[in-house]
Amino acid sequence: MKNKRVVITGGSGAIGRALAKELLVRGASVLITDLREEDLKNAKEELGSDKLYTFKADVSQEKEVAKYVAFAKEKLGGIDIFYNNAGVEGKVAPLDEYLLDTFDQVINVNIKGVYYGLRHVFPVMKENKDGGSIIITSSVAGMMGTPNILPYVTSKHAVIGMMKSAALEGAPHNIRVNTVNPSPVDNRMMRSLEEGFAPGAGAEAKKGFEQSIPLQRYASNEDVAKLMLFLGSDDSSFITGTVNPVDGGMTA
Repeated sequence: MKNKRVVITGGSGAIGRALAKELLVRGASVLITDLREEDLKNAKEELGSDKLYTFKADVSQEKEVAKYVAFAKEKLGGIDIFYNNAGVEGKVAPLDEYLLDTFDQVINVNIKGVYYGLRHVFPVMKENKDGGSIIITSSVAGMMGTPNILPYVTSKHAVIGMMKSAALEGAPHNIRVNTVNPSPVDNRMMRSLEEGFAPGAGAEAKKGFEQSIPLQRYASNEDVAKLMLFLGSDDSSFITGTVNPVDGGMTA
């Protein structure tokens, strides 16, 4: 990872920070983007590296995606690895009661945001002699159904199809594209979903989710980051177009 130029969307979130930490200690230069300036500032202070850059952007707005890509090109000199990671969980509700504004938010961030990232990073990677690697954060929800979170499940299925098409388009340019598909991860997003599935009894919901995982625990942020690190690295140079669960056997 030494001297690799890396962009992480959703970079101030739990997985994004864990990933940035792993990259920085290995000598990469990293740009993290996220929606809130305060979260980016906190991440910058926590990680404390002069090779870490931040940029406030809403990935659901194409103009802002174009701006963070231009900023990365200016500060890093290009992009070798792109973690197309930003996502939102939405709410827990039956499909016939789901608020359309929330539905639109999930689709705009989780699908359009991923597409805009591909649209603007691809031309930058095509300029590289060695191509690049793009990792899209999907989910086990992209491989199976779950009731009452239809928009989230839909979005995570959609980006798998997006990845497969992008991998085929990227191959002539040595641009690799893969997805990472985590099971429940022990972080803020799952606290939100636990409370949504069992209001006032999130701890009990957590136990239920854990029982659905053969290894009987949630993934840690680091579990996911380490797989993402591998897929971004040259060690995975012959891997593209693949779906990669990090799920403790949940989809087995």
